[in-house]
Amino acid sequence: MTGDFLYEVDGPIARITLNRPDVLNALTVETYTGLRDLFLRLKDDATVRVVVLTGKGRAFCSGGDVRAIIGRLQGRPDEELLAFTRLTCEVVLLMRQAPQIIIASLNGVTAGGGAALALASDLRVAADTARIAFLFVKVGLSGADMGVAHILPRLIGAGRAAEMLLRGEFVDARTAERWGLIHHVAAPHDLTAETDALARSLASGPRLALAVTKTMINRSLGFNLQEALEAEAEVQALCMKHPDFQEAYEAFLEKRPPRFGSRG
Repeated sequence: MTGDFLYEVDGPIARITLNRPDVLNALTVETYTGLRDLFLRLKDDATVRVVVLTGKGRAFCSGGDVRAIIGRLQGRPDEELLAFTRLTCEVVLLMRQAPQIIIASLNGVTAGGGAALALASDLRVAADTARIAFLFVKVGLSGADMGVAHILPRLIGAGRAAEMLLRGEFVDARTAERWGLIHHVAAPHDLTAETDALARSLASGPRLALAVTKTMINRSLGFNLQEALEAEAEVQALCMKHPDFQEAYEAFLEKRPPRFGSRG
């Protein structure tokens, strides 16, 4: 495991902490490689139900490290550049394909590649002091990077997404919440507790139902209505065969909270 981030597991909840606080958790090629390898392993890990992604210190992630990425890529051959950009995109794809629900806990500045990682997460909780920006155009790169041009307009609308991606300016947490980019905003001293409460709530839910809901949200982005209805019908029929469905029914009859996962 790379030292660029820490990985801890507490029961059904895993925590990834970007761990370069002296440079605001700036990303390196090694960070991306480590995250890719980790999410590849998590794909087959049924014991972890929720992943929390956060940063150490006063930032979530400031984006790509200027020397370790931007400097390193100067003058490199085409195949090297494409290999790197495909690596960053692979991390996003694996996050979206992961059966776990991923919560980005934004403890401070969230920019560039860090903003893309937050966007690739399923839910975002932020400190009210946090700010988010897709800075790619500020360094002469396309604002469409790591899937943001695909995902962001679907969250906040094409107009607001265009402004964020074309200008690369920061948006504060409260504005991002109002736009639908951030789900919950908390005081800095409450951020960890709020994130953990959300993680525990999701981790206690029905594993299969949550995983296929995430899958269907992703798949439906490319469906027309008829295709979406058929896919949802098939997935729902699958869930009806799972023990969690029976557990929910019996818990209702017995007037008690359901114990999801208790039947296998």
